[in-house]
Amino acid sequence: MSRAYYDKKVAQGKHHTQALLCLARRRADVLFAMLRDGTFYEPQPSTSVT
Repeated sequence: MSRAYYDKKVAQGKHHTQALLCLARRRADVLFAMLRDGTFYEPQPSTSVT
């Protein structure tokens, strides 16, 4: 999931560092929402086929 998001950002023209910062921001947003809502992380099954 993280790799797919990183690859998407690179495909949008972002450099490596910018893509990593976007990924870190996304992770921080998820963590904040979990703390705010008092929930646990439940990974969703991957729908991509390789």
